Amino acid sequence: METDLSFVTLIADASIVVQLVMLILILASVFSWALIYAKVRQFRDARRRSGDFEARFWSGGSVAELYREVQHREGTPDGSERLFAAGFGEYARLQKQGHEPQHVLSGAQRSMQIAMSRETDRLEGNLAFLATVGSVSPYVGLFGTVWGIMNAFQSLSNVSQATLALVAPGIAEALVATAMGLFAAIPAVIAYNRLSHDLGMIENRFDNFVEEFTALLHRQVHARTAEA
Repeated sequence: METDLSFVTLIADASIVVQLVMLILILASVFSWALIYAKVRQFRDARRRSGDFEARFWSGGSVAELYREVQHREGTPDGSERLFAAGFGEYARLQKQGHEPQHVLSGAQRSMQIAMSRETDRLEGNLAFLATVGSVSPYVGLFGTVWGIMNAFQSLSNVSQATLALVAPGIAEALVATAMGLFAAIPAVIAYNRLSHDLGMIENRFDNFVEEFTALLHRQVHARTAEA
């Protein structure tokens, strides 16, 4: 008798436990791909917006005028623009209160560091899910495999003569669980590593902007002090 080992049949005929494992892995894969797509777009937009803002920032215009433009624009600043708004806002506030130059600079730098930390946390959000799927999915699939093989061999105890046709469907459905686990894990691991690398590059960009902007404020503060 010919045994139907098609993918759909193997899933439909699998035990409830194995089917549950497969469902978990399918959902994990779907959520992973959705998160990957969302994160790729988020990181691309962050790089583009930071690049556009930094081009305006270094174009030679007035920093105070640029700050007023950022303040009156609709929406919350993000990327390098958010760091600039936090730093220059604190710089202007401390300058107006008449603080010492060193205190003004350290306050502006602290504000930018806090803004950078919050922006990094925003970009990093949900990345841990990809790491979890990448590390756990193979073991979930392995659990389904072990359960399916156990059922396959238990079914042999009820027959007088064991044949490959009797055990093949159970082993095949068990291996499908392993394949699904790998299918969910491999893209998640690759995406997590790539996105982590991209996030590190964005963090370096933010850090460089903070250092460069701090140096610019340092020159402005000492220029005003010299004039006074």
